[in-house]
Amino acid sequence: MVKQRKVPMRKDLLTNEMFPKKQMVRIVKNKEGQIAIDPTGKMPGRGAYVGLDPQAVKKAKDKNTIEKAFQVAVAPEFYDELFDYVDHQQARMELFGDIGKKH
Repeated sequence: MVKQRKVPMRKDLLTNEMFPKKQMVRIVKNKEGQIAIDPTGKMPGRGAYVGLDPQAVKKAKDKNTIEKAFQVAVAPEFYDELFDYVDHQQARMELFGDIGKKH
């Protein structure tokens, strides 16, 4: 009998819901206090996860959710970049299914 692997879960910074890590985007604050999208999940710094929900990113922009979480100023352009990235990843997931699977 094949043992089922435990799926790593992460809490969405924007909605406080738990999702599988592979279905999320990591954002990171580096030592210089800059916020960046971390597609590899390996960048150094304080990380947080965002679900693939473009509408949640829009709400976060209005409420400055990321600024509050990281306690650093976040440029409006970052929210736009994050929205585009999340929107693209969501579309890929809908097209190809699980992004994390190796074919």
